[in-house]
Amino acid sequence: MRVPGATRFAQAADNASVIKDISEPGGAYRPGACNIGPAEIGRRRRSALATTALAIGVAVAVVIAGLPPLAYLVELPFAAAAAVNWLQVTRRFCVAFGAAGVLNFGRLGRVESVTDAAARAADRRMALRMTLEGVVYGGVVTLLFWIVPAWLRSA
Repeated sequence: MRVPGATRFAQAADNASVIKDISEPGGAYRPGACNIGPAEIGRRRRSALATTALAIGVAVAVVIAGLPPLAYLVELPFAAAAAVNWLQVTRRFCVAFGAAGVLNFGRLGRVESVTDAAARAADRRMALRMTLEGVVYGGVVTLLFWIVPAWLRSA
């Protein structure tokens, strides 16, 4: 199904502007911008929901256990993992695939190698960027998790 005018701009590896029609069912590989199709995006979405639930569970357990505020830092890896997963869903880019130089727009488990060196480099840069961005988002969530309960106790 095509949606009239449903386009967006993406940055290609050579920094040229590319117009991508988002109404295409599977999308297309774009170095450093899109390396997974609908099946893989669905897998990342399920993983994002699971890691978000786990992060919330850890936060609740830490609060219920009455652990000292320094123990709240245990939330960081869980919040960062959830953030990275959500970034993969929204950006249609798998961090692990980007680091490994593969892509998948077909059935789950079928990956293809990225043969172009410039495309692999763009994918690796995006994988690193998304990982760092996820850690920053996880850090912000952890900081809020640390500050809000302390603020509520003092109020």
